[in-house]
Amino acid sequence: MTRHIFAFILVVSAAAAENPAPASRAANAPTFDAAAAQRFAGLAFACVHKEYPNKISHSMLSDADVAPPRKLTPAFYGCYDWHSSVHGHWLLVRLLRTFPGAPFAAAARTALGESLTSANLAQEAAYLNADGRASFERPYGLAWLLQLGQELREWEKSRGSADPSDPLPAQLAANLRPLEQAAAGRLKTWLPKLSYPVRSGEHSQTAFAMGLMIDYARAADDRAFLDLLLRKARDYYQKDENCPLAYEPSGEDFLSPCLAEADVMRRVLVPEDFAGWLRGFMPQLPSDGSSSAWLQPAVVTDPSDPKLAHLDGLNLSRAWMLEGIASGLPADDPRLAALRASAAAHREAGLASVTGKHYEGGHWLGSFAVYLTTGRGLNH
Repeated sequence: MTRHIFAFILVVSAAAAENPAPASRAANAPTFDAAAAQRFAGLAFACVHKEYPNKISHSMLSDADVAPPRKLTPAFYGCYDWHSSVHGHWLLVRLLRTFPGAPFAAAARTALGESLTSANLAQEAAYLNADGRASFERPYGLAWLLQLGQELREWEKSRGSADPSDPLPAQLAANLRPLEQAAAGRLKTWLPKLSYPVRSGEHSQTAFAMGLMIDYARAADDRAFLDLLLRKARDYYQKDENCPLAYEPSGEDFLSPCLAEADVMRRVLVPEDFAGWLRGFMPQLPSDGSSSAWLQPAVVTDPSDPKLAHLDGLNLSRAWMLEGIASGLPADDPRLAALRASAAAHREAGLASVTGKHYEGGHWLGSFAVYLTTGRGLNH
């Protein structure tokens, strides 16, 4: 499989047929072509089966729990940590759906088939369900696992109509199902007990994870889970006002507490209600058509530092959250210009950082770049 990192070329091109460009995005906003997709795929190939270096979050109850990552979690042992491996596999499925005939497609199918076997995923489910792991990868990694399940089912549906003889999408979706059910069950048990939201800018943040979960529950038609998520989002966030955006970012953030909260609430409220809620929550958002000056991209001083490099991811996630917020507003909302201008500035800064030069960022930033450039999670 190729690991060559192609020069990044931003172009204006048509989005995938099943994921057209949303009306909320500016007509001339840059997306990406097959060559850029090849580069992002190369980042995943370079890590999904790379076991070391590895940072595991592993609770041990006895000597029997001492084992290398490939034994503990045989599907998701690469990419430095479990959650990055999960969304690295999501990246490959997303790109296969978007560019099914690209040169990287065969290698992507091979990599997915090697990781997502029924035996590997049965071991993953057993690991997740073992004693002492109630908080394992909760909520960030588990939310991404649900996204992987959603992506596989959507691939199965779209691929099945195009090529009914291709068994891989259905097989991988079926293989993942036990782990997917375990992850969803863990989150359904946890959320009713979570009295307060977690407003951090890292993995523990509830707003970002709930956005992924809401999208999953809607796609899976899991009404009970969706009702729980919508109710908890209202409980956590609907009364919030005057978000302290000026306090952001913290030095190691890769998610914005303020923008992620707004991005989840646009999934909960109809556009007119969301517009009113946003007015009270983010009063600093310009409504006079001014530029991106109200929210500038973060500056990364050392992309080789694994924590400082989080800010590269912040620029990418801010870009898609700003686009998401815009997609949830009425078409004539006067704040759209400021949202889109800031989204474009963050998009440019974030994508420029996805070089693969440093493994500290290369093992995960590609997933964020693909989430952004394919418009995942946007209202269409």
